[in-house]
Amino acid sequence: MANRGVCYCKDCQAFAHFLERPGDAVLNELGGTEIVATLPKHVQFTQGLEALVCMSLSDQGLLRWYASCCNTPIGNTPRDYKIPYVGLIHSCLAKHSPSLEDSFGPVRMVLQTKSAKGHVKSTPMSNFVTLLKIMKSVIATRISGNYKRNPFFVEDSGAPIKQPRVLTKAERTRVTSAALTRRSTRTSCVRLRPRNGPPVKLFR
Repeated sequence: MANRGVCYCKDCQAFAHFLERPGDAVLNELGGTEIVATLPKHVQFTQGLEALVCMSLSDQGLLRWYASCCNTPIGNTPRDYKIPYVGLIHSCLAKHSPSLEDSFGPVRMVLQTKSAKGHVKSTPMSNFVTLLKIMKSVIATRISGNYKRNPFFVEDSGAPIKQPRVLTKAERTRVTSAALTRRSTRTSCVRLRPRNGPPVKLFR
């Protein structure tokens, strides 16, 4: 299971500004973050695990994973590892052949369009159908017990493999405000490369 989508929510935009790379690596010109929604069991870290860290915009928010060596965003996961889902961020996927479209198909979800920095056409029916498919895969993985195969969490305890950094109210206000005005560029050194679809491997 792997489905491409673009999310325009304010939290995804704030995450890009937390990493100080909203322009070159994460957001499109209208503030959208392209993701590949898949199951964590399809993700394998082969190198660079020591650089993997995570943050959260609040104590109840998603865990947002990135490489601390270069602030390359990796993906977003629920806090509960019993919900087996990860949204891999396009900028950590290798941009060489095969393309993301060749590997994962076309964009099937366009989410939170009201927070976009311009007009974005919503796709409610496609969103609904795709979300149903994702939920079906998540539920099946939970029932089978394969949800424990999750590289972002400790299998026995279900705790994140890295302690999340939760932003203070002041920090969150800063990055949320920056999402309205700032643009910056940086380069990356960590990529995730698809091999005609999941599993997705990390290399440096």
